[in-house]
Amino acid sequence: MGVTVGYHRLLSHRSFRCPKFVEYFWVLGGYLAFEGSPIWWASIHRAHHRYTDTPLDPHSPRESWFASYIGWTTKGKYADHIRPQDAKDLCKDPIYQFLEQGGSWEKAHLLCAAIGTVFRLGLLACFGWPIALGCTAAGLFCLNVPLMLNLFCHIPKLGYKNFETKDDSVNVWWVAALTMGEGWHNNHHAFPGSARSGFKRNEIDPSWETIKLMKKVGLVSWFNEANPDSKAPAKVKPTLAPVAARTLTAVPSTHEDGTTKEQSEAKPRGRKIRQRKVREAVGARR
Repeated sequence: MGVTVGYHRLLSHRSFRCPKFVEYFWVLGGYLAFEGSPIWWASIHRAHHRYTDTPLDPHSPRESWFASYIGWTTKGKYADHIRPQDAKDLCKDPIYQFLEQGGSWEKAHLLCAAIGTVFRLGLLACFGWPIALGCTAAGLFCLNVPLMLNLFCHIPKLGYKNFETKDDSVNVWWVAALTMGEGWHNNHHAFPGSARSGFKRNEIDPSWETIKLMKKVGLVSWFNEANPDSKAPAKVKPTLAPVAARTLTAVPSTHEDGTTKEQSEAKPRGRKIRQRKVREAVGARR
């Protein structure tokens, strides 16, 4: 869950708020799973949402399955349209800046691999090879699962859509089972700023349940839970979305907390609607 709760729903989408020590706890789990620099991971993922399944998407299967799965990680540098410095909420953190290694993918990946290896050597010295080997296998598994998601959850024939989106994202149940709820990917693309991804009764989302539990015990001060009734339901069997339907140059403004203009406006709009309903109710009683 260091990847799903920490890197994805917290750092990339800021779908909930928590104290810094809670953030570091989850991010550490993702980092020790060889996920790399948090700034790099979040910047790539935010670009994926801005340009989903267009030529500017960092890892769309439309380029090739290999590029979508692992090839994109070997490019060595950020594409011109991906600016990690725009992730101001992350760049302010000196720890994340150190792990970013000045934007050098090679240095940042090597540092992540070195720290992960030293950690497992410590486990070997303290607890023996079964624990160290098990931790290494778990880390490599967690490294590969998000890469699988990037590929399989953007192949329409492998899943289903709950919502009409201008991309190829689909919900894939077995990917959701492997990723603690991340495989409800069409739901996520319909509501990228939501801390919740599973909306139907059978769409089990352990990451969301964990965030709700943290809220109950006071470790989370706020989370964004989407209202699935606000989006148009999917009407047809998933097919490849036309590239022409996507804008390739427009980039939504990003605030310092990592949210887009549309996401940041969602909460005030919801407040205004509630206030209007209260006024209407008061007027009806009069």
